[in-house]
Amino acid sequence: MNVYDKLTALSITLPPVAIPAAAYLPFVQTGNLVFLSGHIAKQDGKPWTGKLGKTMGTEEGKAAARAVAIDLLGTLQAAVGDLNKVTRIVKLVSLVNSTDAFTEHHLVTNGASELLAEVFGPKGTHARAAFGVAQIPLGACVEIEMIAEVN
Repeated sequence: MNVYDKLTALSITLPPVAIPAAAYLPFVQTGNLVFLSGHIAKQDGKPWTGKLGKTMGTEEGKAAARAVAIDLLGTLQAAVGDLNKVTRIVKLVSLVNSTDAFTEHHLVTNGASELLAEVFGPKGTHARAAFGVAQIPLGACVEIEMIAEVN
């Protein structure tokens, strides 16, 4: 099954590339690697705000991370023209806006990781890091950056 058939089966419509909120590019390609800048979680087109362990639980954070992965896929499509060119999702770096007592950053980030594996199969499994941070721009609950390899 090609990537677009899988997205259709999951009822996912990819968004257009978001306009950067500061002085950076949404993506940069060097060789076969595409580096996607951090994308914040959005809900109804606005920053999905919250702090894990205070105003949000792990499951809501996981849903936010899944939403970020969908936005990342929209940017990746804009970068390479066709998601079927992706040969591997290489790495995610996930920042979770959380209290110092929250310890489930890895479970929140699974929202993105699981979606990428569902869309790309084994090519969607990746290395990753998940961190808890004191704040994310615009008060967003999750921010994720991604590196992909393309042919």
